Amino acid sequence: MTATAETSSGFALGFADYTFDAQSTFRVLLDAMARPGTIGAIGAQPEAPEPLDVATTAVALCLFDHDTQVWLGDGVAGFAVYEYLRFHCGCPLTKASLTSDFALSIATAGVPGLAQFSPGTDEFPDRSTTLIVQVPSLENGAPVRLTGPGIRDTAELRVAGIPDYFWAERREQQAMFPRGIDLVFTCGERLVTLPRSTEIEV
Repeated sequence: MTATAETSSGFALGFADYTFDAQSTFRVLLDAMARPGTIGAIGAQPEAPEPLDVATTAVALCLFDHDTQVWLGDGVAGFAVYEYLRFHCGCPLTKASLTSDFALSIATAGVPGLAQFSPGTDEFPDRSTTLIVQVPSLENGAPVRLTGPGIRDTAELRVAGIPDYFWAERREQQAMFPRGIDLVFTCGERLVTLPRSTEIEV
């Protein structure tokens, strides 16, 4: 059975080998979080429901489960994605972005402001929302300078499709650390991360 086949229930397959593919995707995510600004490649090849890319789908399959509240942004909250996530992840979907554990957005449909998500609390900063944004490119956007843990001197982020107001909000949130939003940008079969511990200059 391949990743492009369908299950007996008519849904496209998620990971062909769940244990192996989930672990390999998680390792790519961990490595990317440890080295902000470094692009990682997803090896797993789940069949992605429109309009999601392979990397976006793999991250969702790896992180979402029945204990996580997931918010879907404009352009994502369609029937195909809803049914795919419900079947493969069992995750409850929420319209309350502020209480979501994960949020999924597509830059071409509009990037949500960071203020509508939870930055966690001083006691429990890990209870913040992780925002996953699918972008048109990880290399052709305006440069954003990165400094902080996991970066030797400086690094550069060039994700496309991110508006200026988003970067302004992200800079304001730096004063909130250890609270804040962890970001994962995906495109095609690749991803790059911007953890809350990373400081930016635009």
